[in-house]
Order: sequence, then structure tokens, then C-alpha cells
Amino acid sequence: MKRNTMAAVDELLKKYWGYTSFLPHQREIIASVLEGRDTVAIMATGGGKSLCYQVPALYLGGLTLVVSPLISLMKDQVDDLNLRGIPAAAYTGSLTYRERAEVERQLTDNTLRLLFLSPEKCMQSGFLKSLGRFPVCLIAIDEVHCISEWGHNFRPEYRQLSRLKKHFPNVPIVALTATAIPEVRKDIARQLGLSDPREFVGSFNRTNLRYSVVPKEKPMALLLACINRHRKESGIVYCFSKKETEEIARDLGRYGYRALAYHAGLPNSAREKVQDDFLSGRVQIVCATVAFGMGIDKPDVRYVVHYDLPKTVESYYQETGRAGRDGRESECVLFYSPEESGRVRSMLEHDRQDERNIRIAVRKLQDMVDYCEMTGCRRKYLLNYFGEEYARENCGMCDTCDHPGQTIDGTEYARKILGCVGQLPAHFGVDLIADVLRGSKNAKVRENRFNLLPAYATGAEKSKKQYRIWVQDLVRQGYLGRTGDRSPVICLTGKSAAVMRGEVRVMLPAPDGGVKKSPVAGVDALSADDRELFVALKALRTSIAGRDSVPPSVVFPDKILGEMARCRPCDRDSLGNIAGVGTKRLEKYGPDFLSAIRHQDKEA
Repeated sequence: MKRNTMAAVDELLKKYWGYTSFLPHQREIIASVLEGRDTVAIMATGGGKSLCYQVPALYLGGLTLVVSPLISLMKDQVDDLNLRGIPAAAYTGSLTYRERAEVERQLTDNTLRLLFLSPEKCMQSGFLKSLGRFPVCLIAIDEVHCISEWGHNFRPEYRQLSRLKKHFPNVPIVALTATAIPEVRKDIARQLGLSDPREFVGSFNRTNLRYSVVPKEKPMALLLACINRHRKESGIVYCFSKKETEEIARDLGRYGYRALAYHAGLPNSAREKVQDDFLSGRVQIVCATVAFGMGIDKPDVRYVVHYDLPKTVESYYQETGRAGRDGRESECVLFYSPEESGRVRSMLEHDRQDERNIRIAVRKLQDMVDYCEMTGCRRKYLLNYFGEEYARENCGMCDTCDHPGQTIDGTEYARKILGCVGQLPAHFGVDLIADVLRGSKNAKVRENRFNLLPAYATGAEKSKKQYRIWVQDLVRQGYLGRTGDRSPVICLTGKSAAVMRGEVRVMLPAPDGGVKKSPVAGVDALSADDRELFVALKALRTSIAGRDSVPPSVVFPDKILGEMARCRPCDRDSLGNIAGVGTKRLEKYGPDFLSAIRHQDKEA
């Protein structure tokens, strides 16, 4: 890549976005795209994926197609790009005849730099053929994990996108998503027919997010405690069913909170209103199914609560990633009960899918259960799941690290458990192992004559729940393994023999240690005076956003308002030096905000 090319890219970044440097991997991804290479980019939510195709779209000067399943994201991005002076449009079925004609005119005149499309619209034969008349120079496919059966949100219509390479063989494709395990990354390249793609995988470590799992006991009381830690701040509560979203929103309303339900059963107009009210700050809390949040660019979400168990680690990670996109500390709380995991598993097993998809779904659910029941660092588990090494043992930002449970020398019990696994004639699940150790007289134990094993009744004093915890921890430590998808079973590993020979000491969670509640509070680094100015600037932003009919974050996100409150710029140049302000926003909104800052300083 020529030096003057990247210098021009840096200039575009400063002029249109107000930044002087890129986030990790953005520059390398942009360079790959501008070299004409097919590119796969995996970047965590908030990592700046959109710039990886928006900047090249400006530099190349032709037409960039952006394929996305998210109508809401299209609208927000188009509004934001046009505000920055970058011609963009979304071509969707909701356009009026006049709006559609205007987009087509811009395409014909080559004045449009980015055109956002749904996969269904893009794959319409007539429409796809018509795109060949325009100077398409780049194709960006967002949420590309949807193309893979191994992904957490597989959409069959995404498979048709392989036709893009046949229609535009010389146009580079950049495929982007926030969550993709290694198997999914390989599948993405294969399904899209990418030619020798370069792959960039950013860090999945969202250092400002605090993770915690709490027992699902009196969940409404737990939810209210979390919301009370974030009074007057925005949050999302994810629920399993449409009915539950409505019930919880209604209950929160009785407690005086502005909360609305969001789910796929609502009319489009109702969903759009909930989304707009949430983005504008008119509604504080959204109680939603997983239908809500993908692509919603609201940077000041301070908490995400999972009222029910997510089905996959990928969906959990993506949903928690909607908190703290402005970089400020935010919390992610999951309410968990083993009984609920059993119900979800039963539902998956009786779903009308083929056997292979059921096995994948059950395996992914087990990964989610492992996350909930683990005693080690939750951040480390999440990062390892996505193939990222995390060397630290204590992240300081999850409940298990902040409040580690007590441990005991569990070598004796570890040897009993491993001994039982080794004596069984085949691999079995945790419950059968616990039944043997506890001396159960149930039919399965008797019929298989497991009551004659040396391990039988050697651990009768401990509960089945305790053995589940200990087996899970032994799996985590590598002394046991888990195999199988639909019916996971426990097996010995290469490390098991050392325990049986008494060569290693094994620490296990103390009885009744379990998953515990951890009080978490947000941290605001602003002084009292700066906080007062910050509140005044937010009020001004709300007024301007209402006047211009745009989400408040399009005017200025909280992060920039916080910098204004700290730095208190007194003139146009000093305001323009704040990262993210940008030329267009400086011109349009600068005078109002400078006036508010001067007024506050004068009052002080």
C-alpha cells in the first residue's frame, strides 16, 4: 500500500469523523480492502467495524454496497453518514415511490457513495442484474456470521450471497461480524467464495464491561437492584418470550420506570417507535427478546441484564456488547438457574430441526451453562471461547474475580470422582456419576450393576448438586474432559493419572460456594462541577436531537460530552481538537455547545 494512499485515508478520517488515529486493526483492514483483497474482519461490538468499509467507500469514489439484515442499523448509519456529508441511502421495501426514484437518480448520477441493502433485496435477480450498470467498487457484508450453520444466528438467505462473487468477480468483498469462532470464520470464506481472503481478528476483550452471574431467585428484586444502581441511565433487559417482555415492562412501569417491550410480534411501526424512544432517551429501559439491539448504535447503555438463559455464548457476548460502547464502565448481569437450562435443552431437543443442527444447538447451550457454573474468571472463559488467549488469572471485572469463592483441598474428592469415571464401563453424564458416588438405588444403577463398583457410595455425604459443581471444575482444570454434543459425557484426560497417583494437589470450590451475587456499581470519573456541566450538555443535546429528528448520539455521544465537560473548550479550535467531533458536527452544533459551556462557566 502506497504511503500517499494511507495519508489520504488519514485525512478522510480527520475531516469526516474528527479522529486522528484508528482503533486496533481498522487501518490494516482498510489497507487490505484498498489493495483489492477479499477480507474477513472479526471485531468486537464497539470496535469500529463500519469505518472499515465507510472510509474505503469515500476513498474509492464509486459505489459501495453494504448488505445487512438490520433495517434499523441501515437507517441510523444513513442518517449519520449524510450528517457527515457522505452521500448514503438505504434501498428497502419501505421506501415510497418518490424516495425510491430519488435513490435511483443518485445511483445514475454516481453521487451516492454507499447503498445499504437487505440480503433478500440484494439477491432479487432483476435488482442484482441492474446493479451491474453502476460503478460498484466494494461490497461489505455485515453480520456475516449469519451465513454459517455453526454461527449463532444462521439465516438461509445469507447463503445466496455467494452469487455476489459471480456477478462482481473483480470487486473485493469485506465480510464483517462481531462474533465468530474459528469454525465459523472458515465457513464464511467458503460460503462466500472469497479468493485467498486476509483475516483480521480483533480482541474480544471489552475491558470496560463487568460480568456477573447471579442465582435466579426472586428475579424481579434482582432486576430492580440492578436498575437502582443505574438510576436515570439506559439499560436493556433480555427475556426469553414475547409475553415475558411485556410483563416485565409493565411491572417496571409500576415501580416508576419508563420501560417498553420489544419483540418480533409487534407491528413494524410499534418496534420502530420503541427503538426511536430508546435512542432519544424518552424511554429508559427496553425489555426485549433477541430481536432487539443488533446494530443499535446507542453508546450510553449502562447495563444489560439477561433475565433468562441465552442459548449460545455468541449471542450472549453480542448482546452484552451493547453495553458501554462509549468506553465507560458498564455491567452485564445474567440470572441463572440449572432448572432453566434443562427446560431450554428439552426445547432444543424437540425442535423440528435435523439431527445435526440439534447436536450443534445442544453443544452450544452446554458451553453457555459451563460459563454460568464456572468458578474461574468469566472474562478468560469468554476470550478463550473465541480463540483469544488471556494470560491473567484475575481480570478484576467479573464477579468470580472480585469475590472469589472459597476453595478447599479437594484432592480426596477429585480422586473419588476420577476413580468412579475410570471404573464405569463406558462414558456417562454427570448425574449418573453422582448417583454412583452417592449410593443411589435408582433403576439405572441397579440394572447396570453399578452398585457393585468400588466407587459406589464412597461419597454419599455430598449432594448431587455439589458433584455437578466439582465435575465442572475438574473439567475446567483439565483433569476431566467432556465429549459428545447432544448427550455430553465425562471422560478421563491425560492429566487424570497424576491425580490418581497422588502427584498433584487439587483445589475445588468449597461446598455451597456456588454462583453468588456481586454488587456492582458504575464509576463516573467526572468531578461534581464537571458532572453538572455534563448534565446540562445532555439536556442541550436532547433538545437539538428533537429539533433535527435524529438520535442524540448522532449529535454527540456521551463520551464526547464527557470530554467537553472535562476540557471545557472555549473556542472552535479547542472544541475541534476533541476526538470524534469532526468538521461537520463542529460547524452544525459547535456554536450551541460552546455557548452552553461559556454560560455554565459564567454561572460558576
